[in-house]
Amino acid sequence: MKSASLQIHVAFKLATALLAVAGSVVLLMALTRLIPGDPATVILGSRATPEAIAALNARIGLDKPLLAQVVTFFGTLFSGDLGEDVFNGRPVLGMVLGALPNTVALAISAMICAIVVGVPLALVSAHSPGGKVDRIVAFLSIGFISTPSFVVSVFLLMIFSVTLRWFPVLGAGDSGDLADQLWHLILPTSALAAGWIGYIARLLRSSLLEVLSENHIRTLRAYGVSEIKIMVKYALKPAVLPTIAVLGMGFGELLGGAVFAEVIFNRPGLGSLIYDAIRSRNYPVVQGGVFVIVLLYVLTNLLADLSQSLIDPRERARLASGGTG
Repeated sequence: MKSASLQIHVAFKLATALLAVAGSVVLLMALTRLIPGDPATVILGSRATPEAIAALNARIGLDKPLLAQVVTFFGTLFSGDLGEDVFNGRPVLGMVLGALPNTVALAISAMICAIVVGVPLALVSAHSPGGKVDRIVAFLSIGFISTPSFVVSVFLLMIFSVTLRWFPVLGAGDSGDLADQLWHLILPTSALAAGWIGYIARLLRSSLLEVLSENHIRTLRAYGVSEIKIMVKYALKPAVLPTIAVLGMGFGELLGGAVFAEVIFNRPGLGSLIYDAIRSRNYPVVQGGVFVIVLLYVLTNLLADLSQSLIDPRERARLASGGTG
């Protein structure tokens, strides 16, 4: 791979990522201003004096034009300052970093669950394309994909927590009890992973069928190599390559989807933090929390994209020939 082509490719992806983050922040600030109700009045109460309202608006920057607020946000961002909580003056960065591990743990567990379940489903489905098992897996996969995670969350909560009482209803478990925390993690993980189980199963099945139709696979079959060995040892690795970028995007989406799971299952995390901040019109916390989620989403997509460019021989050949898109 030519180093110049790789550098241009990386620079292009970084510039695109930065523009995506900046555009998301501007859009977020514009949308939060469209929420009905004056934030200062909601925070201080209907009996607040005009002077108190004006002072609070000045404190959180709402007395400035939108463009000036965006410039101020990015100006303080480079010093690691995401603002202060309107109610108690706590640094937003500290609040976000304190809530982030719970959200990341939920997203990682959901991705692991999706891979552990989705890959075997793809292997079974690709082993007998068009057969009964393949049709059943296709039906389940499409069902998983088309059902929103918050709907799955409600159904799992009602069935396994309220009706059957197999799992705890709400919370994240005792802070010092790892087994209890993992037990509380099962339902939200399953709800969050359901859609990506379907995505991985369908995408990997398609890639497997493409690899299995190549000449070297026919040669292996002619030499009597077992179908299971061909599938796992020779077909799975090249078939996984096209899914790397999708998995990066999937992890970013899981971070966003964790918002709903945390609210429904009453789990601590960025989702609950942002939800409570929206209800109380605590704009600095909303902006800081959403900014971190957007940043993580863009970074995971960028890393997945660059990883695919380095791992996939076809991408390396394209970059070596001068392609940068």
